[in-house]
Amino acid sequence: GPPPRAAAAGPSSGPSAAGGALSKLFVDDAITDALRPAGERRRIDALVTGPISKESWAMAGQRWPGHTELLGARAKAKRQVMLFWSSRLRVALATGHVPLAGVLDQLTIGKVFDPIDLGNEFCRRLGIRAPRIAVCGVNPHAGEHGLFGDDERRVIAPAIELARRAGIDAHGPFPADTIFISAAAGSWDLVVAMYHDQGLIPVKLLARDEAVNVTTGLPFVRTSPDHGTAFDIAGRSVANPGSMKAAILLAAKLATHANGHASSPRDSESTGSAAADSDRPAAP
Repeated sequence: GPPPRAAAAGPSSGPSAAGGALSKLFVDDAITDALRPAGERRRIDALVTGPISKESWAMAGQRWPGHTELLGARAKAKRQVMLFWSSRLRVALATGHVPLAGVLDQLTIGKVFDPIDLGNEFCRRLGIRAPRIAVCGVNPHAGEHGLFGDDERRVIAPAIELARRAGIDAHGPFPADTIFISAAAGSWDLVVAMYHDQGLIPVKLLARDEAVNVTTGLPFVRTSPDHGTAFDIAGRSVANPGSMKAAILLAAKLATHANGHASSPRDSESTGSAAADSDRPAAP
């Protein structure tokens, strides 16, 4: 490809209050159009969001930690789950943008059940007829029978049992350090991770340039690439567009399904994938 070019003259790239305020306005405008009644002129069928600078949003006084939380609030969604889709690995999160110290406080049976339930429904929408779902533990070795914590027994196992009673093929809790190996090999259609980095590290190791972040539980389709704003490479023509392309393609596919068109057969080899907000797109 062409050699990298220098960034355009002007203010250096980076977080700013002005950028955060404009970014929030653009996202709000798009959500408004996605929530319009069917048939209204400006209504859109799917929303593909680009990366946002959470630091810029904070500098602009915005209280939302990211797209997912804002989307859920604007849509008045009772449940929404961050899910990451790729051809090799699919992951849903029980908790999202929360500090690691707050994860255990947020984990409830309902919080673990929701990504199992919504993840199962999402996989079925994309043609996986009987999704096999593996659920991670939150403690080392999934608690080792209570030696390293009892969250698996008190919270995660009951959520899995609830899902199984609802007819979902969910299993676990499994140690997170090994379950992703078998999932990447095709033994599982979806892994439910308990917190952000537990789920996103394997996704970004295996599918960085094709992974797509999907917000499930909304009344409209929303996807996003798996990378952040990458201010450090702005203007250099080195960003890889793979994840953004995958996000657009998956959004179009989901919108087509939502509008009642025929669905494809099993889609575990979809071009879409999943991830949320890394720091930078990979260079080609």
